[in-house]
Amino acid sequence: MPDLQRMAQGLSIGIIMDGNGRWAKKRGLPRTAGHKKGAEVFQDITRYCNQLGVEAVTFYAFSTENWRRPQDEVNAIMRLFGEYLIKAFDYEKENNRVVFLGDRAPLEAKYQQLMREIETKTAHNTGMTLNIAVNYGGRPEIVRAARQLAELVQQGLLQPGDITEERMSDHMYTRGQKDPDFILRPSGEKRLSNFMLWQSAYSELVEMDVLWPDFTRADLDAAIEEFQRRSRRFGGI
Repeated sequence: MPDLQRMAQGLSIGIIMDGNGRWAKKRGLPRTAGHKKGAEVFQDITRYCNQLGVEAVTFYAFSTENWRRPQDEVNAIMRLFGEYLIKAFDYEKENNRVVFLGDRAPLEAKYQQLMREIETKTAHNTGMTLNIAVNYGGRPEIVRAARQLAELVQQGLLQPGDITEERMSDHMYTRGQKDPDFILRPSGEKRLSNFMLWQSAYSELVEMDVLWPDFTRADLDAAIEEFQRRSRRFGGI
């Protein structure tokens, strides 16, 4: 544990929670059972990241593309989201700052209100930042930032030449946060799936052949150890 804490200290980690449906199907269960188990794993891994001294962890909970799934599955995911939003208040005790990434407009008003309350209540916490990406897509996030900057130019508050990478980053949902050191993708898939496209320009990609509901603290240990074996040159030699 001390060695893992040393390796994890200050890291920013992005996690694509993938494989819930396949986990359920392998067991002859409805896909919603996989999402429920995945939500439990989310809570445990969040607590463990906090214990390890991770600076920030971003969970990909629901993408802009996930609306295409069967309506009963979407409804079940949203119910779980509501339940875990309420439980998210517990994270205040762990001194976590909670931030929600994504377009909230399509979500039910009660969920939007809970999200605002949680963010406000945990805004001044000084521990780990817990980002939860809901109705999130990397491309829409970049488009949103570009539109905001275009509006500033239109209002005469900014010149086109003033638009830099730093200004773009300031208009992302993760404004002021460190870019992820590595993106973790369980379930054996090897793609970003529209997750943190701007922020992950130089993130390491760590894929693991384990479905998210089966993911354990030991798996996270292995992912951190794999990341620490990488040589990050950022375009240099």
